[in-house]
Amino acid sequence: MLDDLSLTIPARRGLGIIGRNGAGKSTLLRIIGGAEQPTVGDVVRKGRVSWPLGFAGGFNGSLTGEENCRFVARIYGLQYDHVIDKTREFAEIGDYFFMPVRTYSSGMRARVAFGLSMAIDFDMYLVDEITSVGDKLFRKKCRAAFAERRERAGLIMVSHEPATLVDYCDSCALLDAGKLWVYDSVAEAMAAYEEKVPA
Repeated sequence: MLDDLSLTIPARRGLGIIGRNGAGKSTLLRIIGGAEQPTVGDVVRKGRVSWPLGFAGGFNGSLTGEENCRFVARIYGLQYDHVIDKTREFAEIGDYFFMPVRTYSSGMRARVAFGLSMAIDFDMYLVDEITSVGDKLFRKKCRAAFAERRERAGLIMVSHEPATLVDYCDSCALLDAGKLWVYDSVAEAMAAYEEKVPA
């Protein structure tokens, strides 16, 4: 459960979030992205915020990957063909793109979610362990895409991999017992994590 959190994230900055399993990291991302509503308080978004990459709940399982992309493009008022083509090219799942999402593996869903997010220019990207998806070449492709987007967009990333957070984030927050502590570096946050969450 999240307890009276208050956080301001500057534009074009990268914030990592760490914490034990079940601490509420993914829930926090879903609230920031609008996939879930807070029971108390407000989320103020200034700019276009992505859905949490890695969160498969946004897809309609009965629709194909293409149809889901068309639906999202309509919501954001974007050109269908551009979004569909960019997503299909990035996801690299072949003809599965034209099959119902419920037939996808979790990795395929994540690839399409990642590709779809790269087809839309967001001001803030929410990332939930997604950069570990796929084989080595696909992960390299993801890292390159994020490096390009980080030049003009912010990022909030949940990961259990400190090296990943160091690559993408300027600062890092520790979520524990419903409270959030923000640190100037991933190293400081990891030190606090080890102190607060004994092995």
